[in-house]
Amino acid sequence: MSVSRIGGFISKFSQIFLGKRMIIAKSRKDLERMREVGEIIAEVREVVRAMIEPGITTLELNAVAHKMMNDAGAKPAFLGYQPSGLSPFPFVICASSNEQVVHGFSNDKPLQEGDILSVDMAASYNGFVGDTAMTVAVGEVSDEIRQLIKVTEECLMIGIEQCQPNNRVGDISWAIQQHAEKFGYGIVRDYTGHGIGRSMHESPQIANYGRPGTKEKIRPGYCFAIEPMLNLGTYETITLDDKWTVVTKDGKPSAHCEHTVAVTVDGPEILTLTKEQKAKRNTTKNETASA
Repeated sequence: MSVSRIGGFISKFSQIFLGKRMIIAKSRKDLERMREVGEIIAEVREVVRAMIEPGITTLELNAVAHKMMNDAGAKPAFLGYQPSGLSPFPFVICASSNEQVVHGFSNDKPLQEGDILSVDMAASYNGFVGDTAMTVAVGEVSDEIRQLIKVTEECLMIGIEQCQPNNRVGDISWAIQQHAEKFGYGIVRDYTGHGIGRSMHESPQIANYGRPGTKEKIRPGYCFAIEPMLNLGTYETITLDDKWTVVTKDGKPSAHCEHTVAVTVDGPEILTLTKEQKAKRNTTKNETASA
């Protein structure tokens, strides 16, 4: 779930030192637990991904995600989540279709051919949180929409590549911005990525635009939720009367994707992958190294 730059939905549990919020580094044991919850939520994401087709409803997706989390012994992190001044979020997933950017409500309206659906979800397990999101085409979509999804996914991976020790948080933001702007997309300003760990929202905030060499220095043990949000048109957004659902101001489609990432001495480790995805990724790395 994205963090608002206006109001800063950073958890009150973040450590504060001399009035400044501190990034919480994770121990080796903490990272083991974050890998566990990351795999759980990744499995849920992939099952939900496979279900998205014309005729399915987002309420059905929400119910499956809820059951899978419960069966795994995990707690849905979004259900009942209540930032200051808002009513509790009433669903397990954020289901945002077409012009909806983030925080969309599930409903009983069947998805239609040509729609796109962004699904954001998080779970807590054994004291730690995993957060992930994807945007999926519903049946056949236009080349324009397919490119929007592809570039958003590319921005995610480009941002993750910057999660290196001694880089700066601004390097992540700048890398995402540089790629998105090649295609003329609107980069959402009002919502950002964030630190993550025992709480869903920790320091720092990680915007999807910025300047290299700025913001906090990145160190091993830090864990981030990187989540580009790109619009086909303007970057501007408005929030609907439910106080949660965010839509593009011009009504054009939006895409959103996210991984929870740990910074290690060897670089970034994506935590929200299934066991199968991790094995495939490791095989690819080994093949590349030996080539």
